[in-house]
Amino acid sequence: MDQSARTRLQQAQREFTPHGTYLNSATHGLTPHAARRALEEHTHEVATGRFSPGAHDPGIERTRAAYARLAGVTADRVAIGTHVAQFTGTIAASLPIDAEVLVPEHEFSSTVHPFAARGDLRVREVPLARLADEVRPTTALVAVSAAQSADGSLAPLEDLLSARADHGTRLLVDTTQSAGWLPLDGARLDYVVCSPYKWLLGTRGSAFLAGTDEALAELRPLAANWYSAAEPWNSLYGASLTPAAGARRLDLAPVWSAFVSLEHSLALIERVGVETIHEHDVALADRFRDEAGLAGGGSAIVSLPAPEGTAERLAEAGVTAAVRGGRLRVSFHLYNTEADVDRLVEALAALR
Repeated sequence: MDQSARTRLQQAQREFTPHGTYLNSATHGLTPHAARRALEEHTHEVATGRFSPGAHDPGIERTRAAYARLAGVTADRVAIGTHVAQFTGTIAASLPIDAEVLVPEHEFSSTVHPFAARGDLRVREVPLARLADEVRPTTALVAVSAAQSADGSLAPLEDLLSARADHGTRLLVDTTQSAGWLPLDGARLDYVVCSPYKWLLGTRGSAFLAGTDEALAELRPLAANWYSAAEPWNSLYGASLTPAAGARRLDLAPVWSAFVSLEHSLALIERVGVETIHEHDVALADRFRDEAGLAGGGSAIVSLPAPEGTAERLAEAGVTAAVRGGRLRVSFHLYNTEADVDRLVEALAALR
């Protein structure tokens, strides 16, 4: 990492005051000071009757544009919402009856449940490592997280892109566990969905859908509303609706508090740069793997076997982690340092 990148990273780290050693960004990212101040000001506006929804439209469009830049697409190809499952459900609703959806085993629920819930689709689960090999001409869609929630395993996206080209399938990638630390060219993907409350340092209540023009054109708004109209503030009443152009026709009305703070969080990610964050996060995770004698690498998320109650005992020692799939999960982000790795290693040694 060059000195300029290191300086940007160090400046960004001043935007956080974690309580103890926080190694749980895969559950929820920390809120930067600037985002917290914006959220506090918004709460004060609401409490004192000064909140005006329309006045925040420019900020929401700036947030849409910032996410588009991070995702590698243009803003007209980004829809906003509140939860990933809403957008995955929109994609699921577009598929014909009996279509095959290929997913990895143990995929996160929001990425797969909307397809299973329809009841008239064929959802086929295979091991992540074999996902690209299992794509066939009858596969309508592959749905996968770029980084797996349970253990941080990375999807074979290049192989999946090749398989998509060979078989004419659509590819849906959930970047909730990767956007913010894993560089990704979203312009190559049919659909990208993301909840930014983890690595993009937002709060709960915002989500994005992006995609190619061709793939997005196949979708119908699952919950058409005034905010997805061409003129939202002139579309509050009546059955007549002129949809917005581009992906905006798939918009859901925003949770304003989530977007008010997210604008500042995304600005911080952009200032540091995803490539810099990737180098930093993965270096910390790989250092911990080396210390713990774990194989693999390349992901900011580390999963390891641990006795029941380990996460709770770590919390008592001031280290915040999580348990997923019966294993301890730790995750490293831009606010973590080598001292956090040392503290984790020491705490685990003390528990043993």
